[in-house]
Amino acid sequence: MEKIAYVSTYPPTHCGVAEYTRMLASALKSISPQTSIYILCDTDSGGERFDEEAKAHVYPAFVRRSNNYSRILDILTEINGVDVIHVEHEYGIFGDTPAILEACVKAREEGLAKKIVFTMHTVYHPLSGRIGALDFQKRLSLADAIIVHSYLQEFEIQHQGVDPIKIYRIPHGTFMNPYLGIPRFKLIEELGLTEYDIKGLITVVPGFLRKDKGLDILIDAIKLLDKGDNVTVITAGEVRDREVVDMIERAREHLNIIFIEKYLSNEEMLKLIALADAIALPYRDKHGLYSVSGILHLSMGSFKPIIGTRAPRLIELYQFAPRLTVPPRNPKEFAKRMKWLIENYDYAVAYMAYMYGYAVRTQWLRMARRHLSLYLNLLEE
Repeated sequence: MEKIAYVSTYPPTHCGVAEYTRMLASALKSISPQTSIYILCDTDSGGERFDEEAKAHVYPAFVRRSNNYSRILDILTEINGVDVIHVEHEYGIFGDTPAILEACVKAREEGLAKKIVFTMHTVYHPLSGRIGALDFQKRLSLADAIIVHSYLQEFEIQHQGVDPIKIYRIPHGTFMNPYLGIPRFKLIEELGLTEYDIKGLITVVPGFLRKDKGLDILIDAIKLLDKGDNVTVITAGEVRDREVVDMIERAREHLNIIFIEKYLSNEEMLKLIALADAIALPYRDKHGLYSVSGILHLSMGSFKPIIGTRAPRLIELYQFAPRLTVPPRNPKEFAKRMKWLIENYDYAVAYMAYMYGYAVRTQWLRMARRHLSLYLNLLEE
């Protein structure tokens, strides 16, 4: 395979899919250095350039939630076409319209791309009421392959009429945390914290701060602990809902909560998770929406115990470490799991072994090989 084009957001755009695409492109280039990689990205991610980290050519190509993707066809013409055009699809990026799919089909018809691949980072269930998204999903068989990350997503789009022969389940990639061996005092210093801020069990809640992340569930759970004052909660990320900030400020009057309000780079995120004793993911379930948590995979690659809810985004945690999961919106059960973790920490780490094994099996290099194998098989057909 000579050329592949990814259509996606891309750093410095603040977006989980942007980070995902860079990690996938970087890993794929490592295993297939002869392949030329082109990133056709959102216009917010800066100008045309060569990304040294991923060894990829980056072209601003579309406005997010646009109905016009003609610039993608222009760029494909400029670079004399590609073997595969691969869309990292998220409704927050491309909207509910089929415009991006239609642009890719046109590229294939005009000989600008031999094969079309879509990764569906989010799949909607009919109960969501998202008519546009559901109509889009029914048309996915126009692509040559559709990648999903979980069994829930796989069977949902299959039941919605997508050709099962074209559906491939490739898990979200996992990055092995390189900062695990760094002394705690140094991590604290590099993150701009002080040792006086931290006491007891360090629980980290990483990622964008939104109401669906369930931080209020965690706060209520800690209040139920006998020694809730012996837990330090570090919540860090870009704020997407100001109500969450108000809630944190109120809770800080009674609990030891460290609040870092900023978009964290991958390096900062990994250092923060390396500092943690445990990761808390008290997510609320979103009705009618299936996705997979990128934060879960960052946490898995850091080999720390993870307590989470049985939300669809955390289905892998439920599969491999069910004892550390609780029903969503249940502070009492979350508190019970935290109490058990504090009292049985070494056992909890051992219990997570199946999860850690899954982290190793889903390393980015391995997931990149699965992508490459899929591309080559499609091109041989």
